[in-house]
Amino acid sequence: MGAGTGSGAGAAAGTGAGAAPRTGALPQPAQEIADGYAVSGAALDLGALLWDGVCLPAARIRIPLGTLNRHGLVAGATGTGKTKTLQLIAEQLSANGVPVFLADIKGDVSGVSAPGVPGDKVAERAGQVGQTWRATGFPSEFYALGGIGPGIPLRATVTSFGPVLLSKVLGLNRTQEQSLGLIFHYADAKGLELVDLKDLRSVVAFLVSDTGKAELKGIGGLSTATAGVILRSLTAFEQQGAGDFFGEPEFDTADFLRQAPDGRGLVSVLELAAVQDKPQLFSTFLMWLLADLFHDLPEVGDLDRPKLVFFFDEAHLLFSDASKAFLESITRTVRLIRSKGIGIFFVTQSPQDVPAPVLGQLGSRVQHALRAFTPDDAKALRATVKTFPNSPYDLEELLTQLGTGEAVITVLSEKGAPTPVAATRLRAPESLMGPVAADVLDAAVKGSSLYGRYAEAVDRESAYERLAERSETAERAERAEQGERGDREAREAEDTREAQEAADRAAVEEAVKAPERTPGGRGKEDTSLVGQVVGSGMFKSLARSVGTQLGREISRSLFGTARRRR
Repeated sequence: MGAGTGSGAGAAAGTGAGAAPRTGALPQPAQEIADGYAVSGAALDLGALLWDGVCLPAARIRIPLGTLNRHGLVAGATGTGKTKTLQLIAEQLSANGVPVFLADIKGDVSGVSAPGVPGDKVAERAGQVGQTWRATGFPSEFYALGGIGPGIPLRATVTSFGPVLLSKVLGLNRTQEQSLGLIFHYADAKGLELVDLKDLRSVVAFLVSDTGKAELKGIGGLSTATAGVILRSLTAFEQQGAGDFFGEPEFDTADFLRQAPDGRGLVSVLELAAVQDKPQLFSTFLMWLLADLFHDLPEVGDLDRPKLVFFFDEAHLLFSDASKAFLESITRTVRLIRSKGIGIFFVTQSPQDVPAPVLGQLGSRVQHALRAFTPDDAKALRATVKTFPNSPYDLEELLTQLGTGEAVITVLSEKGAPTPVAATRLRAPESLMGPVAADVLDAAVKGSSLYGRYAEAVDRESAYERLAERSETAERAERAEQGERGDREAREAEDTREAQEAADRAAVEEAVKAPERTPGGRGKEDTSLVGQVVGSGMFKSLARSVGTQLGREISRSLFGTARRRR
């Protein structure tokens, strides 16, 4: 197989030339390895074979473009060149018209949009691997989670994020996760849209209130203790700035599938440097992007090239402390999204960071150097070696001796069989190996056709407003009921007062008509005296006041009962 003679990534990633000619230029083992990477269709050119310490540019190590929906793994210790490998693959995918998604954890992948800078090291690497290097920038879009940092804001609604992913990022246990699922079920059934975190918080608070407790009785209920844990977790989550990630307008992941006017695939770069202190959040958010793509895209089977290749950086953060339901969700998504035309590359330090059910579905492996400084490192190294097919290399030794920009590779051939293990010196990226200037990045963001659609957040009526309106309506009804009850009590009190006045008047009249109480003729004199008193204006005024508050007080003083001092 001859050295790469095309210019730029497009030529490097063009159609294959078949098996390398057996000219005797390659040692027999190296020739057999090279034969395993013969490609008749479009392919990505990763680099040249390393054999016995020598780089062999005639033995090209390639990945068939049609197998990239079978997923892959890029692994290796810090500083071994994983990021540059992502950049190299992204360039060639774009050149072949395949859109790419890259998560930029450290803020140094934005250079994919600008031409690289020639230099001695670049020229040396290109010469070693038979690469015709040409400085090339690639069409790129830049995004940021919730607009934190430079980029078009990526937002998701709480409803679409779902209870499983949210439980993962909130650190809830299994019971709490099930309760959160119940809350989402209730909100869906009642048409309460969960757009942002305040919507979810208001629904949780409602379901443990006196008014809302009965709502979930028929399907299990929500304990006050569990609701308290969820509310506290949401509050802490929001205090970390996560509230910005949830809301509208929600990002349409179909925008990742676009091509530039010249036919090259767009490279979507998610700038995460501003939120790299929230690793679990961004890893979970990346999983949401994949889940959303899976939900929306139709089945297409195996294509000659994928619709999108998605690079999932810092993948170990996604799987750390994951619940069983979460791992099952990831495994199912990885297994089934292949038929939607999506390829996923997990990027992490060790293959052991990826659960076995997921690792078993990855067709391509690019393994950079590993370190063996501790017993645990040595154990991990041996475990990694066992995951590779048999090879003529001493992989346990080789993996500790690889230099920066070198890797051990095995991929799927066009027939779907694993290729031989190949130690490879990788090509040099043709775009800028570092970040672009801040003003250049800002201009690219604001010049995007998507900026006007997603830049400004929208806060429309959703669960929070509807529950607040319901609460206000209930309060008004309660106040009205209290007013009616007060009026009713006032009428009853007035009726009681009038009845008491009537009884008092009757008692006075009865007293006036009382018979003579003493013999000897004194009764008439006494009766006459009583009549005088009763007939006086003062007594009539006093009688009219009986039954009123003042009248009752006067009557009590007359009868010798002292008023209580209050």
